[in-house]
Amino acid sequence: MLIDDQYVDNSGIGNEINEYNSVMSDFADLRAFLRVVDRGGFAAASKDLGLTPSAVSKLVTRLEDRLGVRLFHRTTRRLLLTPEGETYHLRARDIISAVEDAEAEISHSAQRPRGKLRVNCVPAFAFHQLAKVLPAFAAKYPEIELDLTVTDRVIDLLAEDADVAIRTGVVDSPSLIVRKISEVTRGLYASPAYLARRGTPQTPEQLSRHNCIVLKIFPASSRWPFHKNGKVRLLDIGSRLHVDSGEAALRLAVADGGIARLANLIVADAVRAGELNAVLEDCHVAEPVPLSVVYPQGRHRMPKVRAFVDFLTQQFGHGPWLKN
Repeated sequence: MLIDDQYVDNSGIGNEINEYNSVMSDFADLRAFLRVVDRGGFAAASKDLGLTPSAVSKLVTRLEDRLGVRLFHRTTRRLLLTPEGETYHLRARDIISAVEDAEAEISHSAQRPRGKLRVNCVPAFAFHQLAKVLPAFAAKYPEIELDLTVTDRVIDLLAEDADVAIRTGVVDSPSLIVRKISEVTRGLYASPAYLARRGTPQTPEQLSRHNCIVLKIFPASSRWPFHKNGKVRLLDIGSRLHVDSGEAALRLAVADGGIARLANLIVADAVRAGELNAVLEDCHVAEPVPLSVVYPQGRHRMPKVRAFVDFLTQQFGHGPWLKN
Protein backbone atom coordinates (compact mmCIF):
# COMPACT_ATOMS: atom_id res chain seq x y z
CA MET A 1 0.00 0.00 0.00
CA LEU A 2 1.41 3.40 -1.04
CA ILE A 3 0.72 6.62 0.81
CA ASP A 4 2.70 9.79 -0.06
CA ASP A 5 5.09 7.65 -2.06
CA GLN A 6 6.08 5.64 1.01
CA TYR A 7 5.34 2.01 1.60
CA VAL A 8 3.35 1.30 4.74
CA ASP A 9 3.42 -2.10 6.39
CA ASN A 10 -0.14 -2.71 7.58
CA SER A 11 0.50 -6.16 8.98
CA GLY A 12 0.08 -4.81 12.52
CA ILE A 13 -3.20 -2.99 11.89
CA GLY A 14 -5.24 -6.03 12.84
CA ASN A 15 -3.58 -6.18 16.24
CA GLU A 16 -4.16 -2.46 16.76
CA ILE A 17 -7.83 -2.85 15.91
CA ASN A 18 -8.11 -5.72 18.37
CA GLU A 19 -6.46 -3.60 21.05
CA TYR A 20 -8.83 -0.72 20.31
CA ASN A 21 -11.85 -3.02 20.53
CA SER A 22 -10.52 -4.36 23.82
CA VAL A 23 -10.29 -0.83 25.26
CA MET A 24 -13.83 -0.03 24.14
CA SER A 25 -14.98 -3.31 25.69
CA ASP A 26 -13.33 -2.35 28.97
CA PHE A 27 -15.24 0.92 29.02
CA ALA A 28 -18.51 -0.89 28.31
CA ASP A 29 -17.86 -3.19 31.27
CA LEU A 30 -16.97 -0.19 33.44
CA ARG A 31 -20.09 1.76 32.53
CA ALA A 32 -22.27 -1.32 33.11
CA PHE A 33 -20.75 -1.83 36.55
CA LEU A 34 -21.38 1.81 37.55
CA ARG A 35 -24.94 1.70 36.29
CA VAL A 36 -25.65 -1.47 38.30
CA VAL A 37 -24.32 0.24 41.43
CA ASP A 38 -26.31 3.42 40.78
CA ARG A 39 -29.55 1.61 40.02
CA GLY A 40 -29.18 -1.12 42.62
CA GLY A 41 -29.53 -4.12 40.33
CA PHE A 42 -29.12 -5.64 36.88
CA ALA A 43 -32.76 -5.26 35.84
CA ALA A 44 -32.93 -1.52 36.55
CA ALA A 45 -29.51 -0.93 34.98
CA SER A 46 -30.49 -2.85 31.85
CA LYS A 47 -33.32 -0.39 31.13
CA ASP A 48 -30.91 2.55 31.17
CA LEU A 49 -28.33 0.75 29.03
CA GLY A 50 -30.79 -0.68 26.52
CA LEU A 51 -29.63 -4.23 27.21
CA THR A 52 -31.14 -7.32 28.77
CA PRO A 53 -30.41 -8.02 32.46
CA SER A 54 -28.51 -11.11 31.34
CA ALA A 55 -26.28 -9.05 29.05
CA VAL A 56 -25.52 -6.55 31.82
CA SER A 57 -24.69 -9.41 34.18
CA LYS A 58 -22.29 -10.84 31.62
CA LEU A 59 -20.52 -7.48 31.23
CA VAL A 60 -20.00 -7.24 34.98
CA THR A 61 -18.88 -10.89 35.19
CA ARG A 62 -16.38 -10.24 32.40
CA LEU A 63 -15.06 -7.26 34.36
CA GLU A 64 -14.74 -9.36 37.51
CA ASP A 65 -12.94 -12.10 35.59
CA ARG A 66 -10.49 -9.59 34.15
CA LEU A 67 -9.80 -8.10 37.59
CA GLY A 68 -9.67 -11.47 39.31
CA VAL A 69 -11.96 -10.37 42.16
CA ARG A 70 -15.66 -10.39 42.98
CA LEU A 71 -17.16 -6.88 42.91
CA PHE A 72 -20.58 -7.89 44.22
CA HIS A 73 -21.99 -10.20 46.83
CA ARG A 74 -24.91 -11.72 44.90
CA THR A 75 -27.99 -13.09 46.65
CA THR A 76 -31.44 -13.89 45.34
CA ARG A 77 -32.79 -10.66 46.80
CA ARG A 78 -30.07 -8.00 46.59
CA LEU A 79 -26.61 -6.97 45.45
CA LEU A 80 -23.94 -5.70 47.83
CA LEU A 81 -20.55 -4.34 46.91
CA THR A 82 -17.59 -6.29 48.23
CA PRO A 83 -14.71 -4.33 49.82
CA GLU A 84 -12.90 -4.63 46.48
CA GLY A 85 -16.07 -3.43 44.76
CA GLU A 86 -16.26 -0.37 47.02
CA THR A 87 -12.69 0.60 46.16
CA TYR A 88 -13.15 -0.03 42.45
CA HIS A 89 -16.41 1.92 42.42
CA LEU A 90 -14.74 5.08 43.72
CA ARG A 91 -11.90 4.89 41.19
CA ALA A 92 -14.18 3.91 38.32
CA ARG A 93 -16.47 6.84 39.00
CA ASP A 94 -13.54 9.24 38.77
CA ILE A 95 -12.39 7.68 35.51
CA ILE A 96 -15.77 7.90 33.80
CA SER A 97 -16.31 11.45 35.07
CA ALA A 98 -12.93 12.49 33.70
CA VAL A 99 -13.72 11.00 30.29
CA GLU A 100 -17.16 12.63 30.20
CA ASP A 101 -15.69 15.98 31.24
CA ALA A 102 -13.07 15.77 28.51
CA GLU A 103 -15.65 14.89 25.86
CA ALA A 104 -17.96 17.70 26.98
CA GLU A 105 -15.16 20.27 27.13
CA ILE A 106 -13.92 19.44 23.64
CA SER A 107 -17.28 19.34 21.94
CA HIS A 108 -19.40 21.88 23.84
CA SER A 109 -18.61 24.81 21.58
CA ALA A 110 -20.12 23.05 18.58
CA GLN A 111 -23.17 21.73 20.38
CA ARG A 112 -26.62 23.13 20.83
CA PRO A 113 -28.44 22.60 24.14
CA ARG A 114 -30.22 19.30 23.61
CA GLY A 115 -30.93 15.91 25.11
CA LYS A 116 -32.60 14.83 28.34
CA LEU A 117 -32.08 17.20 31.28
CA ARG A 118 -32.81 15.61 34.66
CA VAL A 119 -33.74 18.22 37.27
CA ASN A 120 -34.44 17.66 40.97
CA CYS A 121 -36.29 20.38 42.86
CA VAL A 122 -37.78 21.07 46.28
CA PRO A 123 -41.61 21.19 46.12
CA ALA A 124 -42.04 24.78 47.35
CA PHE A 125 -39.91 26.24 44.57
CA ALA A 126 -41.20 23.81 41.94
CA PHE A 127 -44.88 24.53 42.57
CA HIS A 128 -44.76 28.27 43.22
CA GLN A 129 -41.93 29.52 41.02
CA LEU A 130 -40.31 27.03 38.66
CA ALA A 131 -43.53 25.75 37.06
CA LYS A 132 -44.38 29.27 35.91
CA VAL A 133 -41.27 29.64 33.78
CA LEU A 134 -40.71 26.10 32.44
CA PRO A 135 -42.93 26.70 29.38
CA ALA A 136 -40.67 29.60 28.42
CA PHE A 137 -37.58 27.42 28.87
CA ALA A 138 -39.14 24.65 26.74
CA ALA A 139 -39.97 27.14 24.01
CA LYS A 140 -36.47 28.61 24.04
CA TYR A 141 -34.74 25.20 23.92
CA PRO A 142 -36.96 22.84 21.89
CA GLU A 143 -34.27 20.15 21.68
CA ILE A 144 -34.06 19.68 25.45
CA GLU A 145 -36.26 17.00 27.01
CA LEU A 146 -36.95 18.00 30.62
CA ASP A 147 -37.30 15.31 33.29
CA LEU A 148 -38.38 17.02 36.56
CA THR A 149 -38.41 15.23 39.92
CA VAL A 150 -40.05 17.06 42.83
CA THR A 151 -39.15 15.93 46.34
CA ASP A 152 -38.10 17.24 49.75
CA ARG A 153 -35.57 14.41 49.93
CA VAL A 154 -31.95 15.45 49.36
CA ILE A 155 -30.87 13.05 46.64
CA ASP A 156 -27.41 11.91 45.58
CA LEU A 157 -27.20 13.48 42.13
CA LEU A 158 -24.60 11.02 40.86
CA ALA A 159 -26.36 7.96 42.22
CA GLU A 160 -29.70 9.01 40.73
CA ASP A 161 -28.18 10.38 37.53
CA ALA A 162 -29.58 13.89 37.98
CA ASP A 163 -27.97 16.77 36.10
CA VAL A 164 -29.14 19.66 38.27
CA ALA A 165 -30.83 20.19 41.63
CA ILE A 166 -32.44 23.30 43.10
CA ARG A 167 -32.01 23.49 46.86
CA THR A 168 -32.54 25.89 49.74
CA GLY A 169 -30.10 26.29 52.60
CA VAL A 170 -26.39 25.64 52.80
CA VAL A 171 -25.12 22.89 50.49
CA ASP A 172 -21.97 21.24 51.79
CA SER A 173 -20.75 18.67 49.30
CA PRO A 174 -17.27 18.69 47.72
CA SER A 175 -18.55 16.72 44.72
CA LEU A 176 -21.02 19.47 43.73
CA ILE A 177 -20.72 22.93 42.24
CA VAL A 178 -23.04 25.37 44.01
CA ARG A 179 -24.29 28.51 42.27
CA LYS A 180 -26.44 30.81 44.40
CA ILE A 181 -29.49 32.20 42.60
CA SER A 182 -31.17 34.28 45.27
CA GLU A 183 -32.28 34.26 48.89
CA VAL A 184 -35.40 33.01 50.64
CA THR A 185 -36.74 34.48 53.87
CA ARG A 186 -39.50 33.41 56.22
CA GLY A 187 -42.33 35.47 57.66
CA LEU A 188 -45.56 35.15 59.61
CA TYR A 189 -48.76 35.31 57.57
CA ALA A 190 -52.51 35.07 58.13
CA SER A 191 -55.61 35.80 56.08
CA PRO A 192 -57.38 39.17 56.43
CA ALA A 193 -60.56 37.36 57.52
CA TYR A 194 -58.75 35.50 60.30
CA LEU A 195 -57.10 38.68 61.56
CA ALA A 196 -60.40 40.57 61.45
CA ARG A 197 -62.00 37.83 63.54
CA ARG A 198 -59.21 37.19 66.03
CA GLY A 199 -57.25 40.44 65.96
CA THR A 200 -53.73 41.17 64.73
CA PRO A 201 -51.02 40.27 67.25
CA GLN A 202 -48.87 43.22 68.27
CA THR A 203 -46.24 41.28 70.25
CA PRO A 204 -44.84 37.75 69.97
CA GLU A 205 -46.40 36.88 73.34
CA GLN A 206 -49.87 37.47 71.91
CA LEU A 207 -49.37 34.53 69.57
CA SER A 208 -50.40 32.28 72.47
CA ARG A 209 -53.97 33.55 71.91
CA HIS A 210 -53.96 32.53 68.26
CA ASN A 211 -54.19 29.45 66.12
CA CYS A 212 -50.62 28.95 64.93
CA ILE A 213 -49.91 26.54 62.09
CA VAL A 214 -46.65 24.75 62.80
CA LEU A 215 -44.54 22.86 60.27
CA LYS A 216 -43.17 19.65 61.76
CA ILE A 217 -40.39 19.19 59.21
CA PHE A 218 -37.61 20.00 61.70
CA PRO A 219 -37.42 19.57 65.49
CA ALA A 220 -37.05 23.35 65.94
CA SER A 221 -39.96 24.23 63.66
CA SER A 222 -42.19 25.04 66.64
CA ARG A 223 -39.68 27.59 67.99
CA TRP A 224 -40.11 30.88 66.16
CA PRO A 225 -37.34 33.55 66.34
CA PHE A 226 -37.90 37.17 67.33
CA HIS A 227 -35.74 40.22 68.03
CA LYS A 228 -35.77 41.48 71.60
CA ASN A 229 -33.37 43.99 73.12
CA GLY A 230 -30.89 43.54 70.31
CA LYS A 231 -30.85 39.75 70.65
CA VAL A 232 -32.67 36.88 69.02
CA ARG A 233 -34.88 34.76 71.25
CA LEU A 234 -36.83 31.66 70.34
CA LEU A 235 -40.48 31.48 71.33
CA ASP A 236 -42.05 28.06 71.82
CA ILE A 237 -45.27 27.99 69.82
CA GLY A 238 -48.06 25.87 71.21
CA SER A 239 -50.39 24.70 68.48
CA ARG A 240 -53.16 22.27 67.66
CA LEU A 241 -52.30 22.48 63.94
CA HIS A 242 -49.19 20.60 62.82
CA VAL A 243 -48.45 19.84 59.16
CA ASP A 244 -45.49 18.31 57.34
CA SER A 245 -45.50 20.46 54.22
CA GLY A 246 -45.31 24.15 53.47
CA GLU A 247 -48.01 23.75 50.85
CA ALA A 248 -50.49 22.42 53.43
CA ALA A 249 -49.61 25.25 55.83
CA LEU A 250 -50.19 27.79 53.04
CA ARG A 251 -53.60 26.36 52.20
CA LEU A 252 -54.63 26.35 55.86
CA ALA A 253 -53.58 29.97 56.30
CA VAL A 254 -55.43 31.11 53.15
CA ALA A 255 -58.50 29.22 54.41
CA ASP A 256 -58.54 31.38 57.57
CA GLY A 257 -56.98 28.61 59.64
CA GLY A 258 -54.48 30.71 61.56
CA ILE A 259 -50.98 32.20 61.48
CA ALA A 260 -48.26 30.28 59.62
CA ARG A 261 -44.52 30.82 59.32
CA LEU A 262 -43.74 30.43 55.62
CA ALA A 263 -41.08 31.16 53.02
CA ASN A 264 -41.70 34.29 50.98
CA LEU A 265 -41.37 32.41 47.67
CA ILE A 266 -44.39 30.31 48.73
CA VAL A 267 -46.65 33.14 49.90
CA ALA A 268 -45.73 35.77 47.28
CA ASP A 269 -48.75 35.15 45.04
CA ALA A 270 -51.17 34.93 47.96
CA VAL A 271 -49.87 38.22 49.38
CA ARG A 272 -50.19 39.97 46.02
CA ALA A 273 -53.74 38.64 45.69
CA GLY A 274 -54.68 39.95 49.13
CA GLU A 275 -55.26 36.45 50.49
CA LEU A 276 -52.56 36.77 53.18
CA ASN A 277 -51.13 39.59 55.27
CA ALA A 278 -47.78 39.67 57.03
CA VAL A 279 -47.81 40.03 60.83
CA LEU A 280 -45.15 40.99 63.38
CA GLU A 281 -42.80 42.11 60.59
CA ASP A 282 -41.00 44.53 62.90
CA CYS A 283 -39.74 41.86 65.32
CA HIS A 284 -39.84 38.51 63.52
CA VAL A 285 -36.45 37.18 62.36
CA ALA A 286 -36.60 36.44 58.64
CA GLU A 287 -33.62 34.02 58.68
CA PRO A 288 -32.50 34.41 55.04
CA VAL A 289 -31.20 31.24 53.44
CA PRO A 290 -29.63 30.82 49.99
CA LEU A 291 -31.52 29.39 47.05
CA SER A 292 -29.01 27.59 44.87
CA VAL A 293 -28.68 25.46 41.79
CA VAL A 294 -26.21 22.60 42.25
CA TYR A 295 -24.71 20.13 39.81
CA PRO A 296 -21.91 17.54 39.75
CA GLN A 297 -18.38 18.55 38.80
CA GLY A 298 -18.05 18.78 35.02
CA ARG A 299 -21.76 18.98 34.21
CA HIS A 300 -21.56 22.75 33.72
CA ARG A 301 -19.68 22.10 30.50
CA MET A 302 -22.73 20.40 29.02
CA PRO A 303 -24.73 22.90 26.93
CA LYS A 304 -28.09 21.75 28.30
CA VAL A 305 -26.93 22.27 31.90
CA ARG A 306 -25.35 25.63 31.14
CA ALA A 307 -28.52 26.77 29.40
CA PHE A 308 -30.72 25.77 32.33
CA VAL A 309 -28.49 27.33 34.99
CA ASP A 310 -28.25 30.59 33.04
CA PHE A 311 -32.02 30.58 32.55
CA LEU A 312 -32.65 30.14 36.29
CA THR A 313 -30.27 32.97 37.12
CA GLN A 314 -31.96 35.26 34.63
CA GLN A 315 -35.45 34.43 35.85
CA PHE A 316 -34.87 34.36 39.60
CA GLY A 317 -31.63 36.21 40.28
CA HIS A 318 -33.57 39.33 41.21
CA GLY A 319 -35.80 37.40 43.65
CA PRO A 320 -39.22 38.13 42.08
CA TRP A 321 -40.97 36.83 45.21
CA LEU A 322 -39.33 39.64 47.23
CA LYS A 323 -41.59 42.20 45.53
CA ASN A 324 -44.95 41.85 47.26
